[in-house]
Parts: sequence; C-alpha cells; structure tokens
Amino acid sequence: MKIQSLSVNYPQKTTNFRSKQSYENPVNRGTERNLAILTSVGGSALVGLIAGGLSKFIPKIKATGWKGPTAIGVGAGLLTLGLTLPQKLYSTKVNAFAREKEMDVFSRQKSAQSSIYEDINDEIKDENVSLDQKINHYSTVKMADNGRGMMIKGV
Repeated sequence: MKIQSLSVNYPQKTTNFRSKQSYENPVNRGTERNLAILTSVGGSALVGLIAGGLSKFIPKIKATGWKGPTAIGVGAGLLTLGLTLPQKLYSTKVNAFAREKEMDVFSRQKSAQSSIYEDINDEIKDENVSLDQKINHYSTVKMADNGRGMMIKGV
C-alpha cells in the first residue's frame, strides 16, 4: 500500500476592482416597469375585492350565491387594470428616463471632480511647483466645489 500526500486544489479567487472613474447608473427600467405592473395589479385586485364585497349587499346579486359577487369583483378589477395600467407604464417610463439622465449628469460631475482632484494631488506631489501655487489651486478648487468661489482668475 502506497501512502501519498493529499493535495487540494482550491480555485483561485479573482477580485474585480472597478476603476474609480466608472459610476454605475442605479436606475433600472425593467425593475421600474415591473413595480408599476405590480402596483397596478394590486390596486385593481383591491378594487375588485371591494366591489365584490359591496355587491353582496344587493339582494338580486346576493340570490345568485358566490358567482354574482365574484363576477362583479373580477369585472371591476379587470376594468380598473385596463384603465390604470397603460397610464402607469407610460409615466414610469418617462420618470425612469428623466431619473436616468439626472444620474448620468451626476456621474459625469463626479468623474470630472475626481479627475480635477487627481490633477491637484499630482501637482501637490510635484516638487517643482511652488507652495503658494499649490495652495492657490487647491483652495480655488475647494471653493468652487463648495459653491462659494468664482473660477475667475487674473492673468
């Protein structure tokens, strides 16, 4: 009998680091659409249940047993769904588009801001640039970032 060493091969872990410059847009149109459908179906089901429950108090419908109120409830629910779903889908599509564009502007702003700060950081590490110029550039960017400064400089 031969005794051999036990070797276990673990899969190597790979980590995917995103670059600092890439910002992901959190608006997902598919999810927004599915939520609109879900809320419309839920609201229509509620309207159908209420209509079916209230129709039990009508003597003529009450005589039919459970079939009459059920038919009225299903009819009211389907009618409500048919009237509300197209409007909800349209408004969701428009709102998702607007929010998507707003997030794109935000991500571009963050990307530009990150680039400016990297340039300032490189300038601070450079020994050939005077201390006054480093402080002036950093304070100008910081004031513009805070919304208190105007990026107007004399020659």
